Amino acid sequence: MSQAPTTGTTERHRLPVRTLVAASIGNAVEWYDWTIYATFSIYFATQIFPPENAALALISTLATYALAFFFRPLGGLLLGRFADLRGRRTAMLVTILLMAGGSFVIGLLPTFAMIGWFAPVLLLLARIAQGMSLGGEVSNASAYLAEIAPRERRGRYSSFFYISTGTAVLFASLTGFVLAATLTEDQLASWGWRIPFLLGGVLGIIGLWMRRQMSETEQFEDNKESAARIRNPLMLTLREHPKAVAQLVGFTILHTLCYYTFFSALTPFATRSRGADATEVFLALSIATAIFVLLQYPMGAAADRYGRKPQMLVWSAATAVLVVPLSFLIGPGFWNMFVVFVVGLGLYTAMTSVAPAIMSELFPTTVRALGIGAWYNLTVAVFGGTAPLVIASLQEADLAILFFVYVAVGAVISFVAVLTLPETKGSALR
Repeated sequence: MSQAPTTGTTERHRLPVRTLVAASIGNAVEWYDWTIYATFSIYFATQIFPPENAALALISTLATYALAFFFRPLGGLLLGRFADLRGRRTAMLVTILLMAGGSFVIGLLPTFAMIGWFAPVLLLLARIAQGMSLGGEVSNASAYLAEIAPRERRGRYSSFFYISTGTAVLFASLTGFVLAATLTEDQLASWGWRIPFLLGGVLGIIGLWMRRQMSETEQFEDNKESAARIRNPLMLTLREHPKAVAQLVGFTILHTLCYYTFFSALTPFATRSRGADATEVFLALSIATAIFVLLQYPMGAAADRYGRKPQMLVWSAATAVLVVPLSFLIGPGFWNMFVVFVVGLGLYTAMTSVAPAIMSELFPTTVRALGIGAWYNLTVAVFGGTAPLVIASLQEADLAILFFVYVAVGAVISFVAVLTLPETKGSALR
């Protein structure tokens, strides 16, 4: 498959949509699987863990979710270095294969009643594989999209990353809506929760087939010999690019908290703690996610025209101010949940539309995948992997409002980090 041009042209530019979809589909599969795990955890927790204490089973299930996140930095480090040495395309084939395999394992997993403690052990192993996979996927796909993009269109190309993610999360949300509307609570808890995981495995196989047709980026081919000569690349990112590492960590804090607040944590919180109807929550999230997807490309184009920083400053500042007031709307009623999801995800598009571009612009080609993979995923592990567990624990202590204060503090930190960023629209990748 031919690549997109790497320089500007006077001819009308045609987006290489097939290439962009193939590059992004792995991320779609990855986030679909992670979303359905958090969303359906309330149904399968007592199937995999001892059912005598439902609250403890749910916390154990979310702890497994969180623990798998701490394998993301390892995956980002190993698969990021692999991508810098062997190519973005090859690494992306490995990541999607790991994710699809993990989905099939969870979908077919025997229950605690069948095999005892082997059930949670197998769940943990599957999640570890998926955690490592996602750690490599985000960095490698981000690098690929940035490297095939013309410099003046990097925001537009980057927007496909979360077009795919949003579409996958929308599919996960619609799956939850359909299952909640058609199956009883007992059916969801006994076997219905397996359906979305098996669908995720099938999507992974489709993504694997699509990625086999991708070509490698010219930037990787031109720099692979230089990358091979680097020793201790992780330390090199700290020694030669400390400001980039700090900036990446700074804005990724809110990036991560926004994702897991609005796409994962709020659904079980609204239904279990605030008495919201599951069907209405899934419907509100589905519509808001569709809006989120539709806004990605226009926001990416705006970032190419007006710059990355203005968008990211508005996102972080508005989130800091609005997230706590929005939390008081969470509860029964479709329109309450609709406002929460639309405002939160609408602001979030200012970041997601340019995330691959802004991260790739921080590091040179020789350590780009590793630099993003290691430090982005470490931040996600600390703040994202623990988000559902934190909100569940605070919920049990009747202190759920503190979670939204926590998000607001993260927004302030990210705002300060964004202020230190240079404006990179139209710039050449290093």
